[in-house]
Amino acid sequence: MKILVLLKQTFDTEAKISIEGGKISRSGVSMIINAYDEFAVEEALKIKESLGGEVTVISTGDDGVQDALRQALAMGADKAVLINPGTDDVDEFTTATILAKAVSGMEYDLILAGWRAVDDGSAQVAGRVAEILGIPIAKLAAKIDVEAGKATATCEIEGGTEVIEIPLPAIITAQKGLNEPRYPSMKGIMQAKKKPMDKKGLGDLGLDAGAVAAKVKVLSVSLPAARAAGKVFDGEPADTAAAVVKALREEAKVI
Repeated sequence: MKILVLLKQTFDTEAKISIEGGKISRSGVSMIINAYDEFAVEEALKIKESLGGEVTVISTGDDGVQDALRQALAMGADKAVLINPGTDDVDEFTTATILAKAVSGMEYDLILAGWRAVDDGSAQVAGRVAEILGIPIAKLAAKIDVEAGKATATCEIEGGTEVIEIPLPAIITAQKGLNEPRYPSMKGIMQAKKKPMDKKGLGDLGLDAGAVAAKVKVLSVSLPAARAAGKVFDGEPADTAAAVVKALREEAKVI
């Protein structure tokens, strides 16, 4: 079975974010595999171990993204593909168009991805890729079973779960709880250095800058306002209760 994993490199969720020049600064910030994509990589490896096959991880970005791809290779993926769009001015349309074009020239039975990225939270790319490729998609999978020609995904929905059976090829997006991603072993890290990583540009895919130009432009980025300090009310219970109610009504405006 040939499995592709769509992977994004994001900021470490524990990193302290700062804004410089209207953009998020990468200075001193560790970059990691998007947490939900890491679930997708692990699930691909589990399916490979069960059914046999090959796992290829695919991402877009500059050469810095190689670190995330090498981590996936160290976990056990077989190959990596990195497509450099040649610009930082990208959105979900750009990313999905590039990934779908790359995937269309590859053999695959199943595509896995995280259901969203922890940096922008848009949850659009996998769905866009499925639409471009014309294949079914199941989202927010907490369990995946794969058989010959079909996959069954237990997916989270509001208030419960639903079980979806879809024919292959298809895309399934991973939710937290799907699995527990493995740590790369020292042997895996060493082997990852020798595994193939195919680097491409837009021209290699038959695309140009105009074909993938972003449809959405970020006008500004700002940090949330600092959380206000809590207020302590002292005094007799009756007086304190009245003061709390007044503050909730006139200051917090929640009642």
